[in-house]
Amino acid sequence: MIRSTGLPDNKHLVEVLKPKPLETHPGDEIVRWARGQLEIAGSILDNPGGGLLFATQTIGQVRAGLHERDAERWETVVELLDQAEDAAVRREFATARSLIDSAGGRLT
Repeated sequence: MIRSTGLPDNKHLVEVLKPKPLETHPGDEIVRWARGQLEIAGSILDNPGGGLLFATQTIGQVRAGLHERDAERWETVVELLDQAEDAAVRREFATARSLIDSAGGRLT
């Protein structure tokens, strides 16, 4: 039977850091953040090499952030972003962009 040798102890070389503080975009700063993120998502949606993946992830993050902040206030925007994410996954890019634009227009 072959046994592997133990790995050297290197824990003294590892720096353990605390988690970064959560950036919550206080107050209406979330509107500016969401608009910027949606602009990026719309622009990379059908880019080859991962655009769809990053765009749908971004749409989902904005949707979740708005819902978590104030589900009642952002209900319509969250619904539009949910539809946009679905359209993007189905590669209906024109529909997805239109829904992203509609959602962005309601961010006030």
